[in-house]
Amino acid sequence: MTSDLNIVALVSIGQHPKSGRARRAEQDARAVELGLRLAGEKVQVLHAGDAADDTLRQYAGMGLKSLRVLQQTADADAVLALGDYLAEHRPDVVLTGVRAESGESSGMAPYLLAEKLGWPLVTRIADIVSIENGEAQVLQALPRGQRRAIQVRLPFVASVDMAATAARQSAFGPGRRAQLDAMPWVESPDTERSQWQEAPARKRPKRLKMVKAKTAAERFKAATAKSQGAGGRIIKDQPPQEQAQAIFDLLLEEGVIR
Repeated sequence: MTSDLNIVALVSIGQHPKSGRARRAEQDARAVELGLRLAGEKVQVLHAGDAADDTLRQYAGMGLKSLRVLQQTADADAVLALGDYLAEHRPDVVLTGVRAESGESSGMAPYLLAEKLGWPLVTRIADIVSIENGEAQVLQALPRGQRRAIQVRLPFVASVDMAATAARQSAFGPGRRAQLDAMPWVESPDTERSQWQEAPARKRPKRLKMVKAKTAAERFKAATAKSQGAGGRIIKDQPPQEQAQAIFDLLLEEGVIR
């Protein structure tokens, strides 16, 4: 642990993939965990949004005495606010998650911040091994458990992968006692998002069940097996128009076409 480092971990409001409830984001929590290991309680956790959101206290329950919030509305561009703050305070390392769990969830925030600050960006890191003489030794997560050693000069932005050390459990009591410092900030409207049109996602069509047989006996059994369907009718002797209409009605019923 290097206590004289100025490390900022950026956090967002996560969303549970099953229930949809708000929670601390998994990757952002791992970024906070890495910051705590490197700088201890001196790590600064930063969020752009509503300071009244109690979900933020799940991060504070990881052992933080305070958490700083740049007060923003949902329509504001959080990247611009975070970029201005970081440019003013100039930390040594900025840690983020790879992708947010709610909102746009585009994964572009680390790239946009690095571009705005003019700092190098290291994506999907698993660990920061050491920081000495203004240089950091970073392990980047690769597919199939592989790692790549990268040397980068301070300051830099890094997105933390799920391969990083899992975040510690959040304690309810310390999280409630922690102080959320709400800082009024000049809002910049998200002009790009204001032009979007949002609609509920369409249900995907059902995939046809394909029988995967490994041996000739299994393929013969699959080819000669009787259909288990309880309904259906034979349309062999009907006119072509009626046969086509029956097929079309079946595709509509199964949700293959709309």
